[in-house]
Amino acid sequence: MKRLGLLRHAKSDWDDMSKRDFDRGLNDRGRRGAALMGEHIRESGAKWDHILASPAERVKRTLEAADLGVETSYRERAYLGDSPTLMGLLREMPDEYDAILLASHNPGMQELALDLVPVEGENALYNEVMMKYPTASYAVLELDIESWAELDAGCGQLVHFARPRDLDPELGPDS
Repeated sequence: MKRLGLLRHAKSDWDDMSKRDFDRGLNDRGRRGAALMGEHIRESGAKWDHILASPAERVKRTLEAADLGVETSYRERAYLGDSPTLMGLLREMPDEYDAILLASHNPGMQELALDLVPVEGENALYNEVMMKYPTASYAVLELDIESWAELDAGCGQLVHFARPRDLDPELGPDS
């Protein structure tokens, strides 16, 4: 059994339109959301062996604000990676890691969460993820695999999903 966490980057900063997408950081709401989600992750008791992350600035700033204190490796392919790309990256991870937190972008994060759950495993959390995977959202899946190389569609169960607005309504969608 392996465990996979999915943390989407927090709200990005669009104030400086001259910056490349890759170089955008977080806005104030994003920093608050990332810090709150980090607190939620730490308080949930989930222990992560490793963080696999996109090297985009907004992902780095999200992890910095979340302050999880976990060894992190950055992979270029995680930047805007789709579900098959993200699965490929995870399949390359060493089996010494039982619990990996992936920090990346949408739509790949949402696609990956949905792809890993079999039809018979769909539940209320699945329906929430299917509706929308907002910035700084965090999901946890339990995977029925012994090796990361075995990761494939339908091998997981979605056991947790939280959005910043679930923890602080002020971090919800703009009215």
